[in-house]
Amino acid sequence: MRVIGNLGRLDRLSPDKPDPLINGLNRALGRTENTSSEIIQEAGRAHGNVFALHELWCELGFQKALSRALRSSRREFDAEALIRAMVFNRLCEPDSKLGCLRWLETVAIPAMPDGVTHQHLLRAMDAPMDNGEIIENALARQIRPLVDRDLAVVFYDLTTVRIHGEGAVEDDIRAFGMNKERCGIARQFVLGIVQTADGLPLTCVLEPAAAACQLHSVHPGNVAETKTLQAMLETVLQRFPIDRVILVAERGLLSFDNIHHLTEMANQGGRKLEFILAVPARRYGELIGTFQDLSFDQDGLAEARFADHRLIVAHDPVRAAEQGDKRRARIAELEAKGNAMVAKLNRQDEGSKSQKGRGASDRGAYSRFNRAVAEAEMLRFLKPDLTADRFSWSIDEEAIADAQLFDGKLVLITNAPDLTPAEAAERYRSLADIERGFRVLKSDIEIAPVHHRLPDCIRAHALICFMALTLYRVMRMRLKAQKHSASPRTALDLLARLQKHTAHIGERTFNGTSKTTQEQLDLFEAMGLKKPA
Repeated sequence: MRVIGNLGRLDRLSPDKPDPLINGLNRALGRTENTSSEIIQEAGRAHGNVFALHELWCELGFQKALSRALRSSRREFDAEALIRAMVFNRLCEPDSKLGCLRWLETVAIPAMPDGVTHQHLLRAMDAPMDNGEIIENALARQIRPLVDRDLAVVFYDLTTVRIHGEGAVEDDIRAFGMNKERCGIARQFVLGIVQTADGLPLTCVLEPAAAACQLHSVHPGNVAETKTLQAMLETVLQRFPIDRVILVAERGLLSFDNIHHLTEMANQGGRKLEFILAVPARRYGELIGTFQDLSFDQDGLAEARFADHRLIVAHDPVRAAEQGDKRRARIAELEAKGNAMVAKLNRQDEGSKSQKGRGASDRGAYSRFNRAVAEAEMLRFLKPDLTADRFSWSIDEEAIADAQLFDGKLVLITNAPDLTPAEAAERYRSLADIERGFRVLKSDIEIAPVHHRLPDCIRAHALICFMALTLYRVMRMRLKAQKHSASPRTALDLLARLQKHTAHIGERTFNGTSKTTQEQLDLFEAMGLKKPA
């Protein structure tokens, strides 16, 4: 045995005496130095989800575009970083601005400045409104490579967003209107979105004075849907170098004025603008004669002419049978109710005293029956006879036959000359997938209810939510392309388990991340993003 060092007597040994020797031996072996200092472990911060979003943000060019557009020597904070934080918050844990501050303490976002305050977030929301045109052009340039120049199918739809706040402000866009979410009157504003066939929102910043002319737009809460379409399409054609556009929109956006103006736009600038619009039910009365002469092929498709354009009809016999059975059952239920009223009136006229309660009258029976028919929306088919002395009604068999003509049918109008009826119907059915973007805005991103009052603040809030929707849809497109079963929401929740940890030992600080699971590695690979180091 060989003695390599003498540490002295054990009863006189203190921690500071062997530490230099132990540290020297550890350095020689490439190990961490020994210390008697306490190990301080900070709380772990979610990192995988915000790291993935940051990589996607940079890959799409949003970081550079916003940094250039928001560069200002007068601003003492990084506006791009704070907007990025608010966008990520919408996707990970949507909350108010104060809630976003609390959330920032629990996550480790790359390139995020320290000392962020509530005032910083509010001022960051003002920054896009001061540079609306510049930011709008910058973001459009980042989206252009993802849009097909030769043939772009774009989908346009509107939704209502509830908003709180009292008191009038200048150029207030809050208005009371029919809210699609509550199916009643509410204070709100209207959002319009143009999306590609893949569900990619063509996002841009809203200008305070021209909100009706943006790729996603904020309108007063009582605006008519048909008045928003033309300006929206003009903006699409201006900002994206598309030679041919096929517009797909729901039936609420169809009007003959829109068709006329869309046709005029198609003949300007050497571009080809085509549309596929659903015919609203209020116009079905004009198509009865046309439908009586339709001949459907084996796929349930037929074509005719309407308003000088192609009329394409898709028929689903199973759906038609369901609608017909439901209508007949409702009519039979109302007839049974009417017959019960007649029987009660007859017994009363015969002097029967077995009936309890107030006596019935023909006028009262008519009022109750008419109200029941109106609530069931069956006034076209069941018609109470107001001129008869006794309570009675009739069934309009011709109206029922006309209604059966439209059961199970999707009625479209288009000016696209080379689309087959099957292609046109498939394009329109894709609108259902696009409408999921609104559900994502209202569920995962929680765009509503909005608590801002000023128009610029409302538009800035809409911008942040739309940028979040863009990241969400790009994630969805990539996961779907790789046939990965996870949704963006599920993917972000799984990646949030990958945490960043910080420990302090004496004067030294150690940083690291938790071990990456195979499930998390698969998600990074499916989205084409590098994993955290």
